[in-house]
Amino acid sequence: MNVNEYDFYLPEELIAQTPLQNRTASRLLVVHGQDEYKNDVFSNIIQYLEPGDCLVLNDTKVLPARLIGQKVDTGAKIEILLLKQEEGDTWEALVKPAKRVKVGTELTFGDGQLTGVCKEERKDGGRTIQFSYEGIFHEVLDQLGEMPLPPYIKEQLEDKDRYQTVYAKERGSAAAPTAGLHFTEALLEEVRQKGVHIAFITLHVGLGTFRPVSVENIEEHEMHAEYYQMTDGTAVLLNEVKQNGKRILAVGTTSARTLETIATKGNGQFSADSGWTSIFIYPGYEYKGIDALITNFHLPKSTLLMLVSALAGKETMLHAYEYAVKQKYRFFSFGDAMLLFKKGDK
Repeated sequence: MNVNEYDFYLPEELIAQTPLQNRTASRLLVVHGQDEYKNDVFSNIIQYLEPGDCLVLNDTKVLPARLIGQKVDTGAKIEILLLKQEEGDTWEALVKPAKRVKVGTELTFGDGQLTGVCKEERKDGGRTIQFSYEGIFHEVLDQLGEMPLPPYIKEQLEDKDRYQTVYAKERGSAAAPTAGLHFTEALLEEVRQKGVHIAFITLHVGLGTFRPVSVENIEEHEMHAEYYQMTDGTAVLLNEVKQNGKRILAVGTTSARTLETIATKGNGQFSADSGWTSIFIYPGYEYKGIDALITNFHLPKSTLLMLVSALAGKETMLHAYEYAVKQKYRFFSFGDAMLLFKKGDK
């Protein structure tokens, strides 16, 4: 399977640079099958849900993980992006420019409120940084850190909370699960009032999700591992929903990857679980956990485009993206949404 089969034309002006003022005002493209579309608005998502269905949301919280600081010895500007807490105050981070940060390099942020020392050099600009500070690390980070917006967003984000879902709870993501950005508390309450279950899982989004596929044959691509967890209560609820013949709708590809990781282990059943997943879903994969997916539009040749193609069919997805471009849908993190069904389902 060649990566070029997942390419499509996207005019730059369709890449959303800022979020809409009203989260639920985004457009919604409902894809029922090849060339079967309905143009709608996200606030109407409730019309496509039935009592007894279950919406699964990822409650991860994005860390303000982008820090701008200086080298202590030269004052040179250094940017770091926190990826993963390893032990205590030691973090795996991406550093720019990496060549200036060697083992032993001392860094300072925010007039010395936070300092760091490089303990290890890793590949692709990665470094292990040990931090020192007074007080509580996450409070210092909230003060000094910026939201790690994707590189295709050039505009400044006025309100940090707009790159956070309204139900974000578990700190740990390097990026937002963006399909969830369309929901408000009021819309979620409407969903509950209709008799639709809402369940939460956690997957801390790593930058590996967005890394381009650098091999021609997609089967040779290696996914980076991301931490996930599901509680016993969520597992019991999802098994009941399946048993009752109702649908499980994943909100976002991160929820989908978590559900499929656990359902694959359990032959279609769910159980409380946590760990690291590097599941790579592409056409040929048979979905075992979810029946439908709410998602944003993804980058050309990305693993996420492959994931949705495995659910709805590759030709269906490529046609839908072509249609979305013609209809001037907004793409990527702050863009519009799609509702997709498993091949053969509606």
